[in-house]
Amino acid sequence: MGNHYHLFIQTPEANLVEGMKWFQNTVTRRFNVRHREWGRLFGDRYKAVVVDGGSPYYYETLWDYIHLNPSRARVVDVTQGQSVLDYPWSSIAGGYALMPHQRAKWLAAEQGLATMGVEDTVEGRKKMVGRLDKRAAEEREQSGFVAVDAESDQRGSHLRRGWYWGQQAFAQSLLKLGEAAIGRKREARGYDASLEMKAHGEHQALALLEEGLRVATLAKEDLIEHGCTEPRKALLAGLLWKKTTVSQAWIAEHLGMKNAANVSRVIHRMGLSQLQEKVSGNLRRFVSEKMNTDP
Repeated sequence: MGNHYHLFIQTPEANLVEGMKWFQNTVTRRFNVRHREWGRLFGDRYKAVVVDGGSPYYYETLWDYIHLNPSRARVVDVTQGQSVLDYPWSSIAGGYALMPHQRAKWLAAEQGLATMGVEDTVEGRKKMVGRLDKRAAEEREQSGFVAVDAESDQRGSHLRRGWYWGQQAFAQSLLKLGEAAIGRKREARGYDASLEMKAHGEHQALALLEEGLRVATLAKEDLIEHGCTEPRKALLAGLLWKKTTVSQAWIAEHLGMKNAANVSRVIHRMGLSQLQEKVSGNLRRFVSEKMNTDP
């Protein structure tokens, strides 16, 4: 856009502040060196909205909100034969619509397409662009607001105001986490770092996976024989994604799910509560216990 940008970031660690500080400082320095300028490039601190990843609705509406913004801002006009592809600075034209080898390595396009229910093929990418163009044409006269579902807390859940995008229960869980973090005493200077490594590293993920496989009565050598949507595998994939910091590619490798796109599709299209109804009572209790335990 002319005076701002949008980023859809998913990070397993609470390090958005450090990441954005590095990003904006780096862009400013490189811009000033290239154009022989000096001083601030960005007008103010970025605005962050926390997104509820438990429901595909919030991911999908945020994804659409970002990519339809050029149309809503009248930068492109789909009613005059243009397309969202005609805005060159979007991750649609510069990423999602491109062949995989043409994309920037930092863009998680494969997972994004899977979340939106689109295959990473020529036909799938064409369908994705067509859907965005159709929606842009239908809402040409709207002001850029996205619809808020009936279960959202309208006092603070909106992409243009408020601090989170999700259900009220999601906001309440965030508030509880914040209270716990603020009230927790630091025992030593390296306490947080060592605790974080212990709770979120690959070692913790492997231990959780082995315990889960044992409860699910799944042998590692048999994982490849089961499909990605097999309830026990899918449920364990969701548990690992929610409670550890390993990547979806790591989960795919260790659960025999071929690639990260399959993991993303399972996590965001099949709800954990729905999956729990399809497994044994032992596995259901195991997952519930782990999900309710603070990382």
